[in-house]
Order: sequence, then structure tokens, then C-alpha cells
Amino acid sequence: MTTAETHKNGGLGKDLIVYLCILALAGIQFVIAYQDISASQMFVRMLIVALVEAGLALLFFMHLWENRGLFWFFAIFTVFVMLALQFGWSDAFRLSNGVPWAK
Repeated sequence: MTTAETHKNGGLGKDLIVYLCILALAGIQFVIAYQDISASQMFVRMLIVALVEAGLALLFFMHLWENRGLFWFFAIFTVFVMLALQFGWSDAFRLSNGVPWAK
């Protein structure tokens, strides 16, 4: 079992930097929300900012920053789950090919 003394002391600086980055990304989302753009452009921009924010939160709060093997496991596992959800549902091909009995 590890104790507090055995952990590396990163100080408050790293915490503060990550906090300010997440705050800045939230501000960017606020600015994007009030822009006069189409819904598809807003969706893409918000999705990009959300992915960056989620990646930062995963790397920092789950300590994936320090453990590269665990990071790659989560990255590969996430891509696998997303692909399985996209192409694994029974009606995924029905939606792309159309309903055969509706013709």
C-alpha cells in the first residue's frame, strides 16, 4: 500500500494550470454558443472543444499523464467501443441500406 510520502509531489502549479485550462475551454464554449453560426458548425466546434476538455480531464484526473500503458489501453478500448456501438447494432445497416420491406 502506498503512502502520501511515496507519491511524487507535483505541487500546486500543475493543478492550477489544468484548472485554468479547463476554465478557458469553458469560456471558449460560452463564446461559441453565442456566435451567429449554423447548427452544424456550432456542433463541430463544440465537439472539438469538448473532446479537448475531456482528454485533459482524463489525462489529469485519472493520472493517465503519468502512466503511458494505461493511456493506450483506454484509447484503444474507447475506439473499440465506439466502433462496436456504430456497427454492432442490428439496425445500423438497416439505416444505411434502407428498410427492405418499405419498397
